Amino acid sequence: MSARARILVVDDEPSMQEFLEILLRREGYDVTAVGDVDAALLALESDDYELVITDIQMPGRTGLDLLRAAREVSPETLVVVITAFATTETAIAAMKEGAYDYLTKPFQVDEIKLVVEKALEKKLLASENRRLRKELRTRSRNLVGTSAAMQRVYDLVSQVSNTKTNVLIVGESGTGKELVARAVHTESDRSEAAFVAVNCAAIPENLLESELFGHVKGAFTGAVQNKAGLFETADAGTLFLDEVAELPPSLQVKLLRALQEKTIRRVGDSRDRQVDVRIVAATNRHLEEEVAASRLREDLYYRLNVIQIALPPLRERMEDLPLLVHHFVEKYAAELGKPVCGVTQATLERLAAHRFPGNVRELENVIERAVALSRGEWIEPVDLPPTLLRGAEAEEEVRIPPEGVDLDQLVASYERDLLLEALKRTSGVKKRAAQLLGISFRSFRYRLDKLGLDRSPDSSE
Repeated sequence: MSARARILVVDDEPSMQEFLEILLRREGYDVTAVGDVDAALLALESDDYELVITDIQMPGRTGLDLLRAAREVSPETLVVVITAFATTETAIAAMKEGAYDYLTKPFQVDEIKLVVEKALEKKLLASENRRLRKELRTRSRNLVGTSAAMQRVYDLVSQVSNTKTNVLIVGESGTGKELVARAVHTESDRSEAAFVAVNCAAIPENLLESELFGHVKGAFTGAVQNKAGLFETADAGTLFLDEVAELPPSLQVKLLRALQEKTIRRVGDSRDRQVDVRIVAATNRHLEEEVAASRLREDLYYRLNVIQIALPPLRERMEDLPLLVHHFVEKYAAELGKPVCGVTQATLERLAAHRFPGNVRELENVIERAVALSRGEWIEPVDLPPTLLRGAEAEEEVRIPPEGVDLDQLVASYERDLLLEALKRTSGVKKRAAQLLGISFRSFRYRLDKLGLDRSPDSSE
């Protein structure tokens, strides 16, 4: 509700005009009162009003006539009708003509105040919805955000897209690194060729070389025919290597050779093949630390890290939250066939109070759930996950008993529950379970083994 909201009161009784004008001005609104439909239409043509409150029965044209005319003159203005001659027919007629609400005289002061407040809240939400949609349409790429941090990302994408230079995208899990990689490809002169994405942590180590470089028939058991690798598939286009720090040392050597020589060799082959591939790599790790710990080759690091694009976590660009929320509401309302228009102010405040350790991916999951559970046009706080509703109160519930705790045992128990829940939600598919938890496939397998949970067949596909 805005204190500067403009309201037009239309009633042929001077006493009712005066009453509503005094009442609404006390509530902080800017009020204009007129006595007939003609004067009301002149007012609507000359000024913008958020709300019209009109009597139905007036000399000359009626409030229903005003409703019809207002749709043409000021279609975004909401109209509330009031009358002392209430009948079912007039109520139905008013709603059919687009009235926001319908009140009968005499009405209670609190009743009219509540109706006005709700009408203006709906108007505000609808206006915000239109603004967000307009901002989204002005952004050609799938990246969402207008913050200074994201503007720097957009500038870098524009600067590097039409170069042949390798790009390294860094940032926490869930910040949208693949979207940036796709934007680099889309805005480059390679956009007509393939964009090929591979998650280096999601493919078992013994298969990763074949996936990247291909193999020839008979190279290993099961190689029943020649197969081109992803480098060849991405020829003349872009190859996106997500979680590149997960590459095993043996493949780091072969990747480095491919970057330096612009050639690859299929597994089991004796000849090299020329490829023209632009590499965009991504990681959520600090690669300098990986190099220092000898887990990543230094020469490969410098080959990948020619131009670095750093993606900010969501908590550092919370001014983008309303735009992101609208984007995901629009996306999942369409996918799920729900008539959801957006979120209420209270819901947005709840979201803004959350730190989102899972970043944009976590926000997207929260909004998808909320859209699925919502029973109206606007997502309410009750539609949010319990963890967001508890907020800071949840942190205050944590207590250490006088006798102390076994921290390792508590952490292991919590970790075990999360792993099992992830497997349950993904029907045992370990790759998807690892993605759900924001960790690599190998890390997921290691944790299962550590806790004695990896006794079932490997359902990784």
